Amino acid sequence: MLLSFPVQFATGFVLLLAVTLVPLWGVYFWQKMDINSINSLYGITICFTLTSIVLQRLIQYPGTTQVAYVLPVTSLIYGLLLFFYLVSRIDYSNQIVIKSYAVTLSWCYAEYFLSNRFRVIRFAVVPFGTAKQLPEAHGAIFIPIGKRPELPDTMIHAITADLGSASLTPEWERFLARCTLNGIPVYHVKQVREAITGRVRIDHLSENAFGSLQPSTAYSFIKRIADVLGAVLLIVLTLPIVATIALLIRLESPGPVIFKQRRLGFRGKPFTMLKLRSMRTNIDGEKFTSGIDDPRITNVGRVIRKFRIDELPQLLNIVKGDMSFIGPRPEALELSAWYEKDVPFFAYRHIVRPGISGWAQVELGYAAEIDGMKIKLEYDFYYIKNFSFWLDILITFKTVKTILTGFGAR
Repeated sequence: MLLSFPVQFATGFVLLLAVTLVPLWGVYFWQKMDINSINSLYGITICFTLTSIVLQRLIQYPGTTQVAYVLPVTSLIYGLLLFFYLVSRIDYSNQIVIKSYAVTLSWCYAEYFLSNRFRVIRFAVVPFGTAKQLPEAHGAIFIPIGKRPELPDTMIHAITADLGSASLTPEWERFLARCTLNGIPVYHVKQVREAITGRVRIDHLSENAFGSLQPSTAYSFIKRIADVLGAVLLIVLTLPIVATIALLIRLESPGPVIFKQRRLGFRGKPFTMLKLRSMRTNIDGEKFTSGIDDPRITNVGRVIRKFRIDELPQLLNIVKGDMSFIGPRPEALELSAWYEKDVPFFAYRHIVRPGISGWAQVELGYAAEIDGMKIKLEYDFYYIKNFSFWLDILITFKTVKTILTGFGAR
């Protein structure tokens, strides 16, 4: 209970008020505050609430730790507050806002270290079927149950079992039913594996009915509007950068500035994807790049690929409706035809618009072989199954990190 979100939020908010308002106005601060402090109180309340909610939602996804997002999330939200104050010309207290920012940062970091130390989920594993093959994971401990349907002596939070296993006898089923009645949640092994790996298994159709992978129509519509508005704004802001890079490309090597390639897109329809050219056009060799050491990559190309600047022309693809900011990365027509012969359900990834960045790109990177493509497709299916605003926000943060640092670029 002490580590639950409501308790931690309430404790943090009381600490926020105690540090920012009580020293200025006393314990009964609400009776004495001036207009600047009142406006600031409204602002810092909203910022602390939004920061807490956003961090809580982001850490629900696999491989995501709160410590990596405390600084960017808090800074972004408080930056928007200051921008609002400046634009609206509302009076506010610099002292209160700055103190609030420091308290929010400190509390969120402290919350992470407390949670990292004590909030470890302990699963009791029923020793049948695929449940015995669960991978190790940060924040989770798997404790195997013996041959008899009895709980282990140590404390556990939940039970996981392969509910489709033929070895699950009526005795074990009664045991799982009793656990559920006593408040111990029982999860199918597939749910736990997806939560740990961020991937959806695609070996058999029965494991993932098409209905469970159907993305939200309402969110798709909202996302499309946000894509168009964001793309138009970025086209205006990045036009000088694109023009400068285009000039450097022409000076370094002959050939067109824009590289065009046919890709398979939304609902399986081909489209022409645009990129700033990063490779020489007068060198014969493999048709697809083999990595960062490919000899065909130019000096300018190596830089723009590292920071994803070569993707900027795809903003036009977004405006046209061919792509989205976030989604499964579109594959070349030749590769798509190759994958469809060997990878089950490959075409289903086209149920959402392809993206400039996606869950597979930020978690895995580029995969061009069949085995790697199967794993990449599992990430894509996880994105489709969990298609939501919060997952898009998480991918956006991870993508921005790659753009600013170059780390993880291929």
